Amino acid sequence: MSLMRQIAWLVLGVVLAALVGAVGLSTLSARQLMQTQLGLKNADNAQALALALSQQQGDAELIKLLVSAQFDTGAYEFVRWRSPTGALLFERSEARRPGHAPAWFRSLVPIEAAPGAAQVSSGWNAIGTVELQSQSGYAHDALWLASRRLLAWLLVVAIAAAIAAWAGLRRIRRPLDAAVAQAEGVLAGRYGQVGEPRVPELQRLTRAMNAMVQRVRELFEAQAGQLLVLREQVHHDALTGASTRQHFLAELEAALQREDGPAVAGLVLVRLRDLPGLNARLGRAAVDDVLVTVANALQAYPASVPGCRVGRLNGGDFALWLPAEGVAAETAHALADALRASLPAFGAGVQVALGAVELPRERPGSVWLGEADAALARAEHLGHARGGFAVEIVADPGLGREQGEGLWRTQLRDAVAHRRGRLAEYPVRDRSGRVLHLECPLRLQLEGDDVVPAAHWLPLAARSRLTAQADLLAVGLALDAIAADGVARCINVAPASLADGGFLPALRDLLAQHPPQAARLLLLDLAEAAATEHFEPLLELGRQLRPLGVRLGLEHAGAGLAQVERLYQAGLDYVKLDASVLLGVAGEAGRAAFVRGMVIMLRSLALKVYGEGVVDEMDAQALWDCELDGLTGPWVTATTTAQ
Repeated sequence: MSLMRQIAWLVLGVVLAALVGAVGLSTLSARQLMQTQLGLKNADNAQALALALSQQQGDAELIKLLVSAQFDTGAYEFVRWRSPTGALLFERSEARRPGHAPAWFRSLVPIEAAPGAAQVSSGWNAIGTVELQSQSGYAHDALWLASRRLLAWLLVVAIAAAIAAWAGLRRIRRPLDAAVAQAEGVLAGRYGQVGEPRVPELQRLTRAMNAMVQRVRELFEAQAGQLLVLREQVHHDALTGASTRQHFLAELEAALQREDGPAVAGLVLVRLRDLPGLNARLGRAAVDDVLVTVANALQAYPASVPGCRVGRLNGGDFALWLPAEGVAAETAHALADALRASLPAFGAGVQVALGAVELPRERPGSVWLGEADAALARAEHLGHARGGFAVEIVADPGLGREQGEGLWRTQLRDAVAHRRGRLAEYPVRDRSGRVLHLECPLRLQLEGDDVVPAAHWLPLAARSRLTAQADLLAVGLALDAIAADGVARCINVAPASLADGGFLPALRDLLAQHPPQAARLLLLDLAEAAATEHFEPLLELGRQLRPLGVRLGLEHAGAGLAQVERLYQAGLDYVKLDASVLLGVAGEAGRAAFVRGMVIMLRSLALKVYGEGVVDEMDAQALWDCELDGLTGPWVTATTTAQ
């Protein structure tokens, strides 16, 4: 039994005890008073009657007549005249009247007054005694009425006291509930602070809880700061701040694996020409300044275009990943113009060559790098003839929409409205091989019988503001599948859906249409950007869906988690680390240390940690050694298929 219920029962018991005690004591006191008063009345009436009888000078008939008159004019049980020897000379009697008081009340509170008795004389001679007993039924009626009135008033007082006690308990319960909610939040990984109540005992408890939460926050911030430092050391070039070659290639591979990116993307390579000659002519310090200038020009794009990545591949080679269609050529020319304006200031002969490619994302990473490197080589050759700053563009001849965007938008709306879609299934497994859940990206049938992945339709859905409808379709398909086989499934939710005011109410209605067990097996993945750009909608999503059993998590998470100011309040259940953080972890101790630090930081928030995009067994074993809770990716899928 809860503490508040115990207190409520205690208050109720005290009120009932006080009520019963007050009614009982009052009734007994009134009974004693009435019994005394009735005894005095009997005695007084007996004395008055005896005085009247003594004046009849022993005339028996007159005495009997007066006794009868007294009996008829009063309410008596009996009136008796006895001789001096005690013999009964005359009596008038009547059965005890029941009155209006119930029998149980009369038996519970009996009124037994002593009969009144007085001596009757004629002159100096005693001629007997007179005895009388008044009816007690009227006294019981009066006592019953008084007791009921008292009980009614005490009930009113008790109800008022109960209401006051209830209000007081609510006032006490509010800070207690806040403390309990805070403790449960800490257990669930949500570290929020609450205001201190006025109750001294609860005030000390709340102060202690707030102090603990503050220490956890400080610990989290310290760990996040350490991770940022380690990230800079492991993932970034010390001179330019761009990603190292290994990390950039891992980011490129992860971007090519994702289903939520554009179908077509771009890659730009920039080479500082004749680096050994520049070192000899200008000196190492001046060349370092040139490299920083080139890197700064490239890093302006990630600041303005989400998803862009900049890497330093070797001494004078840089790369820029552009997750957007139709921007590679424009970006390469803009970079060439910017560097043409800034680099000559360092001296003659400071020039760059740029090669850009735009290809479908399903092409492997080796094709991307090969095509971009070939374009860069041609640009360098042209630079010799044209005086530097040459740009060479390579575009896949198969690129381009075969139909207008308006038709694509119509087909997209039609596919969502008619639920023409299905879910792909990629397992997430723990170390023992058990399937934790299935990742289920949405495929849509836009035309014909073929279904297309999100890379083909998601950018258009974002421009057309159809991501919320597509996500609701995916959730509905997942709930139907869960109800059919009971396997947990994970759905990707676009950040744009969080910003849609109708998404959350529609999602709650959709969950209400399915069994509660299905909701408890549903997981929703949100991109890391949701925690930075849509934090308040993310909090509201968690507040409304967590009571239904839906689990929330972040996907494609990397070092950006350390920059989320209130990650400890997000109420997440898990985090999926991005493939760009995990690829190559088996061969690089620094990357493994960074992943282990991420796991420790997230575990301190009571979060499960999964790894994405695992491609080989060595990386998988290294990640198990880092104590991740589950893995997914091509290697996991291939292992599942082989089994």
